[in-house]
Amino acid sequence: MRLLYVVPKIKSAGGVARVLAIKANYFVEHFGYEVHILSQNEEEGEPFYNFNSKIIFHKMTLNGNVFSFFTSFQKQINQKITQINPDVVLVADNGLKAFAFPFIVKTKTPIVFECHGSKFIEEKEQKNDLLSKFVQKLKYQFKDFGAQKFTKIVALSSESLKEWNAKNGVVIPNPVWIKTEATSNLQHEKVITIARNSYEKGLDRLLLIWKEIANKHQDWLLDIYADDVDFVEKAVTDLDINLKVNVFRFVKNIEEKYLENSIYAMTSRSEGFPMVLLEAMASGLPCIAYDCPIGPRAIITNAENGFLIPDGNLEMYVDKLSFLIENEEVRLKFGADAKETSKDYAVEKIMGQWRQFLENLVEV
Repeated sequence: MRLLYVVPKIKSAGGVARVLAIKANYFVEHFGYEVHILSQNEEEGEPFYNFNSKIIFHKMTLNGNVFSFFTSFQKQINQKITQINPDVVLVADNGLKAFAFPFIVKTKTPIVFECHGSKFIEEKEQKNDLLSKFVQKLKYQFKDFGAQKFTKIVALSSESLKEWNAKNGVVIPNPVWIKTEATSNLQHEKVITIARNSYEKGLDRLLLIWKEIANKHQDWLLDIYADDVDFVEKAVTDLDINLKVNVFRFVKNIEEKYLENSIYAMTSRSEGFPMVLLEAMASGLPCIAYDCPIGPRAIITNAENGFLIPDGNLEMYVDKLSFLIENEEVRLKFGADAKETSKDYAVEKIMGQWRQFLENLVEV
């Protein structure tokens, strides 16, 4: 089987790139599929994650005003589909242009939308005036309309699928890639988070929480792994919590870092199916997250393997994080349950679901 993935970027250290590396490698190495990946405006250099040498990379350049951008997008997409002749095209892009895909592509090949984020994801804070709300509503309606024109939507959880209200949807979660019996002993006085410095990831919210925690638990540290280290460090300095926060660049050996921490903290404003929660759980870390739309609630069972906090409730977040810090016995119980939860997302199990889905799609 020949697959073509269409993605915005593939060389970054983001979660979608991580998931795609896991799946593409598995397709090639275990199923013998031919995998092509088409990215947009990609910079030169090697990908952050390791991809099998048999995977074939393509890129297209998109620029100019809206009209020339979409004209170029349509032309290059159709050229690549004609050239590659895939059995299935998979679109893993949360951008608005992705929802135009079914209307601009000239092919009878099945087109699948891989939903890696909430329908309501926003890259910056939204204005509350009537015009902005109207534009926002139109945007969501266009997403709904476009999503239903794909052959299939693959959502990462039943909660995610509900957002789209689509009859062409199926649920296949992301797989967890960490395979280790090692588990953090949860004795480290450190909390970890891994996130791009973007509005939807909400690092600004975490730093406000940590300012409160730092005053109550002076021996504990927060480890942040991010892309824009300089910006995060400035934010830390502005809040005067330099001695309580360590900021690092993304690292490839992140599985080792989980084992050096005792709690995973997430304060995203929007999520799809956060890989970092699965990775942390596979390492035996209890997790705490805002109950944002919509990923954390698909993974965290409140008061069993972590805490889900009503979105934006800083006071409760501080209270529950303090509770985990102060209660080793609870940390250990939540951590053990988290480890068990991660087993439901074993890569062999999830990729078996993908194989069945794709091969049934092609047979039809």
